[in-house]
Amino acid sequence: MSDPRRAPIGVFDSGVGGLTVLHELLVSLPHEDFLYLGDTARFPYGVRPVEELRAFAVQIADHLLDAGAKLIVVACNAATAAALPTLEEHVARDGRAAGVVGVVGPESNLAVASTHTGRIGLLATPTTVASGAYERAVSQADPHVHLESIPCPDLAPIIQGGFPFDDAVVDTVRAYCEPLRAARVDTVILGCTHYPLVAPMLQRALGRGVTLITSGAAMARRVEHALASRDLENHQDREGDYAFLCTGDAESFRALGTRFLQMPLGEVRQVRVAPVQRGVPA
Repeated sequence: MSDPRRAPIGVFDSGVGGLTVLHELLVSLPHEDFLYLGDTARFPYGVRPVEELRAFAVQIADHLLDAGAKLIVVACNAATAAALPTLEEHVARDGRAAGVVGVVGPESNLAVASTHTGRIGLLATPTTVASGAYERAVSQADPHVHLESIPCPDLAPIIQGGFPFDDAVVDTVRAYCEPLRAARVDTVILGCTHYPLVAPMLQRALGRGVTLITSGAAMARRVEHALASRDLENHQDREGDYAFLCTGDAESFRALGTRFLQMPLGEVRQVRVAPVQRGVPA
């Protein structure tokens, strides 16, 4: 039987935004292998119904399980918020991977640890905000912390659409930040993996005294702990590999993804996903 520690870590997102999480994983866990799947054919996730996202998440996770993933990382805030319990149950029943790690819990815990005033802001997609997942996670970490949540329906599609950014993007970012400034938050969770790409704009709009919380660093620690607790860490004396799948156009994914990952992507292979009937679990 092959060594399970040599299996890749499966990472998925609705598009290329999750590459900001993968970047941190590659830096923090350079000895691990990674397989990333971007569901670009069905992007964006952030405006879709919860039932549909649950079906998508199970379907994408099955692709990664079939590829031999030892751990599933949900590098998508909307999918985590909508589908994490469903996905955890599915992967546990399947038995081929050690578990599932999602972005909401690690980000929320880091935000609570970072705030000095107890006033935290959240910028996220409408589906993520409506799910209440961050409110529950923040309250569980500290029930005395207040969370001010702002849905941003068009920010992820704007970022996914490509570069360079113009004044219209700056105006959009400023408008989303204004209610957070009014609420006097001192910490803001970037509740979508696309948002770190406009972090300088967000920081300028919010003020330099506001701490921005992104998924990457918090997720790297959580993944490291998940592997260590299950004795699934790869050998430290090797450099890992990484590969990419997407459900949309591979060339478009490669062109935009390089900017998000800040590393060469190499080959990107397109995979097909069967249509999912809305409201019917996969």
